[in-house]
Amino acid sequence: MPLTPRPRPRLSRLAVRRTLRRRRTAALLASAVSVCLVAAAAPAEPLGVGDRLYPYLGNPGYDVASYDLSLTYPGSNDKPLQAVTTIDAWTTADLERLNLDFGYGTVRSVEVDGRPAGFTRAGEDLVVTPEHPLAERSWTRITVRHTSDPVYGDDQQGGWVRTSDGLAMANQADAAHLVFPCNDHPSDKAMFTFRITAPNDYTAVANGLRAGADRVGRTTTWTYRTQHPMATELAQVSIGRSAVVHREGPHGLPLRDVVPASDRKALEPWLAKTPDQIAWMESKVGRYPFETYGVLMAQAATGFELETQTLSLFEKDLFTEPAYPKWYVESVMVHELSHQWFGDSVTPRSWSDVWLNEGHATWYEALYADETAHRPMEERMKAAYGASDRWREAGGPPALPKPPVPGQKISIFRPNIYDGAALVLYALRQEIGAPAFERLERIWVQEHRDATATTSDFERLAAAVSGRDLRGFFQAWLYGEKTPPMPGHPDWKPLPRTQDDGPRVRR
Repeated sequence: MPLTPRPRPRLSRLAVRRTLRRRRTAALLASAVSVCLVAAAAPAEPLGVGDRLYPYLGNPGYDVASYDLSLTYPGSNDKPLQAVTTIDAWTTADLERLNLDFGYGTVRSVEVDGRPAGFTRAGEDLVVTPEHPLAERSWTRITVRHTSDPVYGDDQQGGWVRTSDGLAMANQADAAHLVFPCNDHPSDKAMFTFRITAPNDYTAVANGLRAGADRVGRTTTWTYRTQHPMATELAQVSIGRSAVVHREGPHGLPLRDVVPASDRKALEPWLAKTPDQIAWMESKVGRYPFETYGVLMAQAATGFELETQTLSLFEKDLFTEPAYPKWYVESVMVHELSHQWFGDSVTPRSWSDVWLNEGHATWYEALYADETAHRPMEERMKAAYGASDRWREAGGPPALPKPPVPGQKISIFRPNIYDGAALVLYALRQEIGAPAFERLERIWVQEHRDATATTSDFERLAAAVSGRDLRGFFQAWLYGEKTPPMPGHPDWKPLPRTQDDGPRVRR
């Protein structure tokens, strides 16, 4: 549940009734006054935290501690869900009003600290005016009653994903606020509680561990809680006629996978691979950072996989389409698994730092294929080197990606931040040596666990671990328009364009 403010002194029953009567009257007046104030004040406008790639994403003035998201699924994925989002936060400035990212859905009411608040729309922001201004460093609770509409996700490249039997979420990078009001930027991680009410013949699963499944009449309310902070773009809720498959991972780690119930037996050989994959990743970078893990195999056409925290999203067809080689499917599974360390536990401070996510996930994807399927890492990196200049021209250098194409929010996910960024890591290992590189990787995920980090943080740590001045190296490899010479491979050369050489989007 949301973090709770300090309790107030008890009152007698008579005093309570009088107090409630006064509050009802005051609330009606306050609500009217608040709405008038919104209209009379300076026009509401969308705000952001200054992200270079998504200028209006996130909001200044507060730091979210927790979200409590209650969703009621009507039994059809083409109808809005009824929802209540409760946000507990600390203010970081004096606020006469505050902005929440919320792009779609009907807002029925907003309360701030239990009192009605005014609200209006500004772009993809919900602008809230509390009854009284909020002082800096104060604790506040915002409650929004709203709808959450799956239909909007169809044309917005994210948010709700409609599956053959229900719903799942794909919120990266700019889409959690299509589902629920939030501070939708990875720099503001928070704890989450999910309460999903659905008809009894549906199963709901979300990030974290299950805390209850309460059946009342024809519906069941499923409750899940995270034990580690999470960025909004990593939230996951699955609602469907699903089977939840439980097993144990390394050192007793509870694993749970979510698959269409009718496909459970056919998909089991793939599900059974996860424990060994976790053990392999732990041998490279240390202990798995969260309370549970699993894969969500959704019957949906997304065109990508996604590292939603503790429950990675996959298209079911990835595992049933015979055109995909077995080694390739396993390496994609490891790509999303490695994101639990790189991207989920250690989260980018801004979206320009996304190469830290995708470069590392691609690195371990390629390394796994090298070690388990004899698909040489060096051959893949040589091919990436040949294409790197073209990728930089099309998408920008790895740490300075070009903004998304207008109307295509996820178009920052270009080859330059996948294989192009993994190529930077290969060059770094060549430059400082494998032992120093492997120490760097372990220290990186330990020092920044459950936090956010920047490219500059990575550069400083690499220099400290290697005992080298790497400023020139990183400037050229991360920000240069042209790909520098590869250490140890002076014969590697850029190659002319032959065809579309971008990888399948893993996210």
